[in-house]
Amino acid sequence: MARPTDKFVAQNRKARHDYFIEDTVEAGIILVGSEVKSLRSASASIAESYAGSVQGELFLINAFIPTYKAANRENHEERRPRKLLLHRRQRDKLLGSIKREGITIVPLAVYFNERGIAKVELGLAKGKRKADKRASEKERDWARDKARVMRRDE
Repeated sequence: MARPTDKFVAQNRKARHDYFIEDTVEAGIILVGSEVKSLRSASASIAESYAGSVQGELFLINAFIPTYKAANRENHEERRPRKLLLHRRQRDKLLGSIKREGITIVPLAVYFNERGIAKVELGLAKGKRKADKRASEKERDWARDKARVMRRDE
């Protein structure tokens, strides 16, 4: 989803280690002014966050956006639930998949698109077991060694 021209504010690198990402979706996010200012300084964290259903709507829960110092008394709560903006069909598909066993929605990245609008890349994730993590680590190491050997032969 996210293109290299996009400015990443926060990434959840551990998500790809802990989960099998089956599908990705780009979603808008409703923010207040001080949150946008704070995000532009790229100090947010989405490591422990997830997307969940609240009264039939999709919310980003437990994402940390620090307070903006210059906002004074108009500041925001750091870990408040933030509503995600999706088309109805996308939202219904994601909410339906949450109800399946072992599926969760994790944010993979928060970034600003080319128009300067904050977006969240969501991943439809299924948890990995310890053996799965070891297997994917082994594959990654083998790919790295193979690339090293191929470079040496050239």
